[in-house]
Amino acid sequence: MGGFVHLHLHSEYSLLDGACRIADIPKVAKQHGHDAVAITDHGNLYGAYAFFCACRDEGVKAIIGCEMYVAQRSMSDREGKRDTSGEHLVLLCKNEQGYKNLIKLVSESYVSGFYSKPRIDIELLSQHTEGLICLSGCLAGKIPRLISSGDFEGACEYAETLSGMFGKENFYLELQDHYLSDDKVVCGALLEISRKLGIELVATNDVHYLSREDAFNQAVLMCIQTANVITDGRPIGFETDEFYYKSTREMQSLFSMYPRAVENTVRIADMCDFSFVEDRLFLPKYPTRQGEDTRDILREFALRGFERRIAQGQIEFDKHTREEYLERAEYELEVIGKMGFADSYLIVADYVGFAKERGIPVGPGRGSGAGSIIAFFIGITDVDSLRFDLLFERFLNPERVSMPDFDVDFCYTRRDEVIEYVKERYGEEHVAQIITFGTMAARAAIRDVGRALGMSYGSVDAVAKAVPR
Repeated sequence: MGGFVHLHLHSEYSLLDGACRIADIPKVAKQHGHDAVAITDHGNLYGAYAFFCACRDEGVKAIIGCEMYVAQRSMSDREGKRDTSGEHLVLLCKNEQGYKNLIKLVSESYVSGFYSKPRIDIELLSQHTEGLICLSGCLAGKIPRLISSGDFEGACEYAETLSGMFGKENFYLELQDHYLSDDKVVCGALLEISRKLGIELVATNDVHYLSREDAFNQAVLMCIQTANVITDGRPIGFETDEFYYKSTREMQSLFSMYPRAVENTVRIADMCDFSFVEDRLFLPKYPTRQGEDTRDILREFALRGFERRIAQGQIEFDKHTREEYLERAEYELEVIGKMGFADSYLIVADYVGFAKERGIPVGPGRGSGAGSIIAFFIGITDVDSLRFDLLFERFLNPERVSMPDFDVDFCYTRRDEVIEYVKERYGEEHVAQIITFGTMAARAAIRDVGRALGMSYGSVDAVAKAVPR
């Protein structure tokens, strides 16, 4: 590897804070001769997989991490400002076990610890250290905060605690110098702690944008987030233009007086060897009796559903014959069986059937899933795909293996009942909800930026309205 690796970096998924586009990060890393780079977004792993793919495509090693918020007391404490400002701590995945522990910590930080921010606490952290490397964090970390407040002994005690939890080979004191007022003092104290306790140092730059010229843009993003105006001054903690993707030479120049601090970035990168598994599918199983094959169950349900649709007058043989319906069904069943998605069909039909039995409004079906006649037969959709000449291959294609994705719409006031049913039937550990990220359209972006720049509403509105819809 090269002589330096960035281990502290915020992508666009540090929302309205990080200004590093995921697609650009590995490209910039290559330009600097860096063979690896880390992602450490604030409190989340939203961008981890996209970052991994972008790095793989550029031939750069992706290091998956997160800058966690650690509650000052416990994650169950929720009393005012003291408990909203979690102390930063960087965690990096060494291996698959480390990734499992990291996703556990991040999940718990939202489900159990959320209070203004997703928080963990030291007790939870101590239970999930295997496979992780820990860096002590930026100026918002507990050790730098203790140093800044004059509590050197407290900083030493906390450093010893973390070193004991992770092991000395997996815990590093993190040096940063963005020319902020506290940086030199904190770095000097961290050097003392390193010598006193025998804990290694590591040099990082708190990367929030890729080039120095992007500093103003990132400051505007922060103003949008905090509802401030840029003319009131730079956001707290970002008073300089130093939070960019620095070169190896720049980092060596900044930290030349700190033993092995730059070299340790490469050492850590070498220790991190986690990759996402992309050639295995982890699909839930439909409950069956011993010896039953879900492909046979699906066939039986489909043929029974076909006859029911006919009896209810939902299939008419004016455009297509009975034989054509059965021929289409056989073709789809063969593809579904070969691709291993019989369980998926049965599970979706199960919870759609549950909703219909309880009078929970369900949509008739939309998206490519409406192209499946089997989905129509077993009640997932109410769209006769043969009658309306819809293509099954848009949904499942044996030439292009992709997961079946049924877009099922439930009444928003009762959808929780369906989610609870799925949890009870298939196990809570097999059920997850996914996130959707909204992005600002041009007009909204112009208005937000105008407010952050302190421009008058009339001026901004005139520009926004000039943008075609």
